[in-house]
Amino acid sequence: MVANMNVSVDVAYKSLNKHHEELCGDKVEILSTRDSNIIILADGMGSGVKANILATLTSKILGTMFLNGASLEDCVQTIVKTLPVCQVRQVAYSTFSILQIFQNGNAYLIEFDNPNCVFIRDGKLFPISYEERIIEGKTIKEFRFQVKTGDTFILMSDGVIYAGVGKILNFGWTWQSMADYSVNAFRSSYSASRLASILSKACDDLYMQSPGDDTTIAVTRIIEEKRVRIFTGPPLRAEDDLKAVRDFMSEPAFRIVSGGTSANIISRILDRPIKASLDYADPDIPPVATIEGIDLVTEGILTLSRVLQLMREYASDNISEEFFFELDKPNGASQIAKVLIENCTHLDLFVGQTINEAHQNPGIPLDLSIRVNIIRQLADISKKLGKTVTLTYY
Repeated sequence: MVANMNVSVDVAYKSLNKHHEELCGDKVEILSTRDSNIIILADGMGSGVKANILATLTSKILGTMFLNGASLEDCVQTIVKTLPVCQVRQVAYSTFSILQIFQNGNAYLIEFDNPNCVFIRDGKLFPISYEERIIEGKTIKEFRFQVKTGDTFILMSDGVIYAGVGKILNFGWTWQSMADYSVNAFRSSYSASRLASILSKACDDLYMQSPGDDTTIAVTRIIEEKRVRIFTGPPLRAEDDLKAVRDFMSEPAFRIVSGGTSANIISRILDRPIKASLDYADPDIPPVATIEGIDLVTEGILTLSRVLQLMREYASDNISEEFFFELDKPNGASQIAKVLIENCTHLDLFVGQTINEAHQNPGIPLDLSIRVNIIRQLADISKKLGKTVTLTYY
């Protein structure tokens, strides 16, 4: 997720390898420039190692050239002249799609022999006009348009539209059927990752869990900036409690308080009672509480440890439908992880440095304290996911 002033770009992709192949012949590159975000999907000819090399070369060459301001003509010429040629088919470069979204809202889409992008606006398919250009004897489609918040773009390799061919369907899924399914599956609250997972599972089901081709879906959503703030741990000095709470409450955000002592500090400074709950949605995760003006109040170490585990699983790029079932559970850890994964572009962490004696020997150095260590790892994984993170210690 890459911040863009008041608007952000949420990007995720999911690939299925062709049956019996260890490597995927599709490759996705997600890049950022000073004023834009670029998503490249390359589909190498064939499958296995050769296709993987072709797709990787194509995506890397295109990405590097675009980042350095090269023209479309230069990019295509380089691809054609660089990649090896198949002795049988006399072609060996990969097909590709490139979506570039600028900070001013302008967008640029290039397609070469990949299935057309599915563009969803206001919950419906939205057609985009394009121009055809011939470069090095290759027909390239160019689209130029303006994006708005809520727009969703789905790039795909041809394994998607051929899903089910010769098995469940005679002629495969087809682009129109896939586009219609995408619109039906689309929800404005879905993250790019969740929608990519839903569409990928549909392809896998049509292939009866035995894909006949490498199959990749890359989803890009235009979303508003969403700021999340987490306050956890008491400050080293009690006189800093007021400053920490004032800082935490200073800007509009989705506010989370994690930890019993932290909740008591918030309650005392704001003069608002804590309403505890005995509803154990998960026997391994303590129940949540409520404080007026705070969106979520949870236990500390156990909950944050589970949040970190879920974030790591999400960042592994190997998530399934079961992961989202876990993310939708009503326990405190799943609720925090869901907010951070699906509804956060900016994360502000307010961390008290007092070590809780109940968790460890207070003689252990501060940088080894469990809570601080978890928070640092949470910040690192959030940055890896493209979120803007700030850490403030007290």
